[in-house]
Amino acid sequence: MRPGPYERHRELLQSVVRAIAAGECRRPFTEATGQDAADAGMRSTRTAGKVFRSLLGRPFELGQPGERGRVRTESSPYGVGPAVAYPRCDPAELVGAAGRAAAGWRAAGPYQRAGLAVEILRRLNTRSHELALAVHHTTGQPLQAAFRAAGPCAQDRALEAVALAFAESERVPADLHWESAARAGRPQALRGTCTLVPRGVSLLVGCPDFPLWNGYPGLFASLVTGNPVVVAPHPRAVLPLAITVRVARQVLAEAGHSPDLVTLAVAEPERQVHRRLATDPAVRIVDFTGSARFADWLEQHACQAAVFADRTGLNTVVVDSTDDYRGLVRGLALSSCRCNGTVRTTPQNILVPERGFRTDEGHKTLRDLGADLGDAVDRLLGHPARVARLLGAVAAGEVRDALTEAARCGPVLHASGAVAHPDHPGADLRSPLLVRLRACDERIYTREWPGPVSFLVGTDSTPQSLALLRHTVARHGGLYTSVHSTDPLVLAAAEAAALDAGVHLVENLDDLPADPSSALADLPGGGAHFVTGRFRVVRSRRHAPPAASATARDRREAAPELIDV
Repeated sequence: MRPGPYERHRELLQSVVRAIAAGECRRPFTEATGQDAADAGMRSTRTAGKVFRSLLGRPFELGQPGERGRVRTESSPYGVGPAVAYPRCDPAELVGAAGRAAAGWRAAGPYQRAGLAVEILRRLNTRSHELALAVHHTTGQPLQAAFRAAGPCAQDRALEAVALAFAESERVPADLHWESAARAGRPQALRGTCTLVPRGVSLLVGCPDFPLWNGYPGLFASLVTGNPVVVAPHPRAVLPLAITVRVARQVLAEAGHSPDLVTLAVAEPERQVHRRLATDPAVRIVDFTGSARFADWLEQHACQAAVFADRTGLNTVVVDSTDDYRGLVRGLALSSCRCNGTVRTTPQNILVPERGFRTDEGHKTLRDLGADLGDAVDRLLGHPARVARLLGAVAAGEVRDALTEAARCGPVLHASGAVAHPDHPGADLRSPLLVRLRACDERIYTREWPGPVSFLVGTDSTPQSLALLRHTVARHGGLYTSVHSTDPLVLAAAEAAALDAGVHLVENLDDLPADPSSALADLPGGGAHFVTGRFRVVRSRRHAPPAASATARDRREAAPELIDV
């Protein structure tokens, strides 16, 4: 007899559950490289390229209900291929179909749901290079960065969400046995059941820059906890999530479940299908990672749903002192260049005391830091191969507008200019913009600026820098903040400020990777609540039969401290 999905993936799933419980990092997809990845079925880059090109300019078939025609919303910033034609479906019919499929999915139980989620990830892993090309040609990310954001690293992040959702589901006991308070001289034995009840239809609102990295946790957490998912990609980045939805529908159908547990909602940008779906009374969960403005809109208007919104916000760097000045400058320059300033660690606000700061090379002023940072950016972008690896192509007009507007906000320390791509001469690549501001220019640096825009903000002192960090990030959101100091007291104060603001903190790390954390403990929306907020536990209780009453009395006599009174 062929084993079920949970039995096939039990060892992998349980190993990740144990790693999470132990505070360790388990990354099975990332660790399977080279021949291991090929043995697992991962397509080669050459095969993935052929498959990717076969999608261009053709209808993307999904077999969904409520189809009303075709829609093309994407264009490659690298000028590759005609746009893909996606099915434009009635949002109400997609939500209705998801609701009808929910009962069978709830009855499948957490073991089968988790097993099928891992199977979906395994199949997505075989298409990692194809997904990377889809991200590359929709978001404008460099190809290597796109592979990190769409391939094994993103799949490991999703696997963590699956394992955490599975572990939380396992915590719900199937049967309950206890005794009530004594009445008429003897206690009454009771028994009951616990049932995990999903909230309902879940909506994933896609991110334009990192559609899979930011979208996978919510998608898989909802599926494992029993909620069907409607995926509404950003109009500029549909293909990566469309491929994901197609794979998920195939796996679900093969297992005998309704493929409408996962559907794709695409429409012209002016239709704003994501807003219509977010306020649908039948949608009970909304996931979104992106701008603070839209996150605020969701929390104000999607009142019927549990909203898990992760704000990109204001990534902030506090500079107090350093014993590696060259490393600090190099790290800031590299973080500013990566992927056109769209990665999670791109610094927008660099807070430095006006009087300067101590370094291993002596006292440095704001002017020194601005000049050295501009020189470091120019050196990084001086080599064509490095340009292709670091910078991404601009995919949105709002980035160009932001660069023009920000350059008028203060003295420009490093101007943003066009940079040539060695392989795609028509691609629009821009170097980072660095502008000097004062602490009183809060109306400028508390706005979320898209693209490679950074502000060097002069403050009265490090305590003022930390105060600005605390109240600006707490109000406007942020994914990461960084502090550079040789003083343990400053580091402790920075940690307290980050806790108050509710933002991840990195200390004295110069070369921040595209995402400095592992998948571990980096789920949006606050870890465990990101999972437990997707279901309720419904309990039933009744009198226990006489045999059960005797068993309960035996348990009480053997271990009275375990009896729930």
